Amino acid sequence: MSLGIIASFLFLFMTYGLYNGIELIDNFPKFRNFNKGEIMGNATPHMETTSIDAGDGIGAFLLSLLMWIGMTILIIVLLIVLEVVFWFSIFILLAMLYWVFFSALKLVFSKSKDTKGAIGISAVYGLSYTLLYIGRIFGIVYLTEIFT
Repeated sequence: MSLGIIASFLFLFMTYGLYNGIELIDNFPKFRNFNKGEIMGNATPHMETTSIDAGDGIGAFLLSLLMWIGMTILIIVLLIVLEVVFWFSIFILLAMLYWVFFSALKLVFSKSKDTKGAIGISAVYGLSYTLLYIGRIFGIVYLTEIFT
């Protein structure tokens, strides 16, 4: 039912945009100065681990207390790094979705010069692109239902 509502609004939006002759302008920033490998260089450094044996007594207690505090700080730092990676991943995902939707709508509205003022041909183009875009989603949902 929700895909039907989305399909209806998508059809109306594309038909209206094609009828009025809407055109999209590509003003997304270009990332030209990015070179692969310059950000992190070598991301996996070689680390040697050591074993610490302090024995018994007050020295061992103080050493274990200091190591406990150090590991707590290390875990907090690693959680902050994990949060940065998470938000960066969200940003990349949103940028990819923006690009997919922008290029899809740019393809649809490239026909707007031919369909401006003609409601019949605008509706035909709107219906065909709606069937193409929503049909993929229906296909994915159908295949998911079959294989689960």
